[in-house]
Amino acid sequence: MSLRSLLLFLVALLIVGFTRPTVEAAPGSLQFLYTATPEYEPLAWLQGADRFPRGAQIFVHGDAGQHPLVPSFAASADAALSFDSQRVLFAGKQKPLDHWQIWELSLPDGTPRRVASGADDCIRPLYLPEDRLVFTCRVGGRFEIRSAPLSGGKSLPLTYGAENAIPTDVLRDGRILFESAYGANHPEIYTVYSDGSGIESYRCDHDSARHGGRQVSSGDIIFVSGSALAKFTSARAKQVSVAMPTGEYLGEIAETSSGDWLFPWRAAQGQPYQLMLRKSNDARLYSVAREPEANFVEPVVIAERAIPNRHPSGLHDWPNANLLCLNAYTSKYKFAAGAIHSVKVYTRDPAGAAKLLGEAPVEGDGSFFVQVPSDQPIQMELLDAAGKTLKRESGFFWARRGEQRVCVGCHSGPETSPENAVPMTLLKSTTPADLTGAHADGTSGGH
Repeated sequence: MSLRSLLLFLVALLIVGFTRPTVEAAPGSLQFLYTATPEYEPLAWLQGADRFPRGAQIFVHGDAGQHPLVPSFAASADAALSFDSQRVLFAGKQKPLDHWQIWELSLPDGTPRRVASGADDCIRPLYLPEDRLVFTCRVGGRFEIRSAPLSGGKSLPLTYGAENAIPTDVLRDGRILFESAYGANHPEIYTVYSDGSGIESYRCDHDSARHGGRQVSSGDIIFVSGSALAKFTSARAKQVSVAMPTGEYLGEIAETSSGDWLFPWRAAQGQPYQLMLRKSNDARLYSVAREPEANFVEPVVIAERAIPNRHPSGLHDWPNANLLCLNAYTSKYKFAAGAIHSVKVYTRDPAGAAKLLGEAPVEGDGSFFVQVPSDQPIQMELLDAAGKTLKRESGFFWARRGEQRVCVGCHSGPETSPENAVPMTLLKSTTPADLTGAHADGTSGGH
């Protein structure tokens, strides 16, 4: 860090640390945490950059007023509350030149302890069941999501793609909601289990840039699309707009026990974000916290909440992973009957270019069964009998070591149900085609 950058950073800390925020009376009693920062770049993680380039500080708002959560720290952000509402996870810097690291603080006594760290920045922690946490660390210039015990110990990588990734919520069913890039500078919302398996996009339309997703009590996922709010609801295959007053939104919805929403909002670009409250039975927005020279973001309501479902891992101690597609014709893309002849699987080489691992046949009912290398980027391509590409994935996914993955079709969407039939590929053989890259000529080792 240059001397000029350091001076700017220290000045920012003075602004954030000593400016008393204006907190207005909200309808009813409301206790919450939030992050105050002079500059907020919510999508900086897409390039592996800092979302708080001029520092940040977490504040606690309660009946007795507001105060910094950790006044002794040079910077703090990304507050997450435990299920019993007694502890807080956060990303913090004890000194200005430190990397962001993961800390936990007991609200009753205010004593912080470090629970996860790395050689570079570690940010955005969330509580998991069974005394674990999920967070993001920068490794080799890329943000990857990890999980670890709250008591300390070795962390487990959960994302194995080439793009940056950052968690936003832990869903009630136990999956981790996270965002990653889909194409250049295009954030998309995904889910993954707490062992890194089952990666999938929440919806497969990839219609617009989506980020800031949080689950609310209805089960819907509320997020920002463009600068407006939208939602995923189980009854719809595509996102649905959320009717809200005009302005710019970030997502980051914090819901109260009565169903009210607390969230960042600003009237127009260039203005600072303030915290607004929308009551469940009132279309108006109430300003709860604002300051002319600071952005107020990342609200967290202080209240107990249900523990998400525990996810028992189904991984095996095998070197690779098996992928079964039931019917590649079940897709949002239209393929003529009998058109799909084979599937190719690619990974990425050290330079980031696609590398062919092998090719396997697709049966007449659209089914195929392949073995792929684990814990690395994977991409699929469907071909016709002449070897012409019918469809190739735009991005990459992965499969964990020992994962047995079954998909309904190719880009069919998680809301699609399979036919009740045994796929032809399993009637032909229960040995997967070897597409692990073991065959230099690209031929299959199975079937």
